[in-house]
Amino acid sequence: MKIGCGKSSKKIVICICGMTGCGKSTVAKRLAEKYGLRYLSGGNTLKVLAIEAGYKPAEIGWWETDEGIRFLQRRMEDSEFDKKVDGKLLELAKWGNVVLDSWTMPWLLKEGFKVWLEASSGVRTKRLAVRDGISVEMASEVLGMKDESTRAIYKSLYGFDLGNDFSPFDLILDTNELNADEVFNAVCLVVDRLIFGKF
Repeated sequence: MKIGCGKSSKKIVICICGMTGCGKSTVAKRLAEKYGLRYLSGGNTLKVLAIEAGYKPAEIGWWETDEGIRFLQRRMEDSEFDKKVDGKLLELAKWGNVVLDSWTMPWLLKEGFKVWLEASSGVRTKRLAVRDGISVEMASEVLGMKDESTRAIYKSLYGFDLGNDFSPFDLILDTNELNADEVFNAVCLVVDRLIFGKF
C-alpha cells in the first residue's frame, strides 16, 4: 500500500519513541489506524521471543512484573534477543508504510519521521501505577530499575544513550501536561503538515 502525498506517492515510515509510561504505544497504534499504516512494536516482538524462551507475557504491564524483570535481566546478559528484534524491524521497515513503536529504530533507521514523547519520571510513575494497578511507590521503584537497565542494554549494544540523546528526532513533544487525545492530535498535526503536506 502506498500513501498519497499530493500528486506523488511515497512509502511512509514513522518512528514513535519515549521512555516507559510516556504513551508511545497508544500514540503509535492510533497513528497506524488513522493513516492506514502497519503497526510494528519492538515490545510485542520481544514478547514473542520471550514466549519461545519459556516466559508467559500474557497480562498488561508484564514488563514490570517479576517475570518481565527477569527477562529484562536475561536480555542484559544475552544481546541476541534484541538483535533479532531489531533485525526484523529493520527488514519490515524497508517496505515502508509503517508506524514503528520502538526504542531502537530512531537510531538504527536512516529514513523515517521520528518522534520523541517526553514525560518526567514523576508523570510516568503515576501513569504506570494507574495502568498496572500498583502503588506509586512500587511503580517508581520498577520504573527506575527498568529505565536504567534498558539504557544499559542499548548503550552496550549500539552506543546511544536512550532518554538523553535526542539527535535522531524530528519532533520532541513534552507530554507532561497533555492527555492521550491531546498528544495524539498534536502529533497528527505535525505529521499532516510535514509528511502529507496538509495545511
